[in-house]
Amino acid sequence: MTYAAKDYAKLIGMAGFGETLLKNHFTLYQGYVTNTNKLLDTLDQMLKDGKTATPEFAEMKRRLGWEFNGMRLHELYFENLGGKAPLDAGSKLARKMAENFCSVQAWETEFKATGSMRGIGWAVLYEDAASGRLINFWINEHDVAHPAGCTPLLIMDVFEHAFMLDYGLKRADYIEAFFKNIDWQAAEARLR
Repeated sequence: MTYAAKDYAKLIGMAGFGETLLKNHFTLYQGYVTNTNKLLDTLDQMLKDGKTATPEFAEMKRRLGWEFNGMRLHELYFENLGGKAPLDAGSKLARKMAENFCSVQAWETEFKATGSMRGIGWAVLYEDAASGRLINFWINEHDVAHPAGCTPLLIMDVFEHAFMLDYGLKRADYIEAFFKNIDWQAAEARLR
């Protein structure tokens, strides 16, 4: 199966996100898709050729996590953008946030604080499949620190490429723009 880059051009014109920034971000995402396909093809050929006990195979297998998760996290990120309506206080997601964080505002404060931490990575609201609990996580690299058995509900890219062109070092301003554009229905649809 070959992965194909999805078209997120509908996000162009979204308030707080410049066209050049978005187009650069889409190109970066397309690179993850291309590299995922290349790695899967190469790994498949190495398996057929009996070359799985090599350092090259091991390194490519490790690299697959970076490229695949880079592809998938960007898809989830772009898909939870483009909304124009605030979170419905009566929605299942809002109720779960209030249940797990005492209030939606407390969840938002913690999520923004997570995204504001020094470093590059992702702020992700996960749902623990075993308990149903919602937890905000910092994901430092695409392929590291994802909580096992959890479903990503809301993804915010906080690598520099997601905001520097429009906001420079003002990550907090980017986070505010992100919050104004969340598609809450997309995030809620990921709940189990």
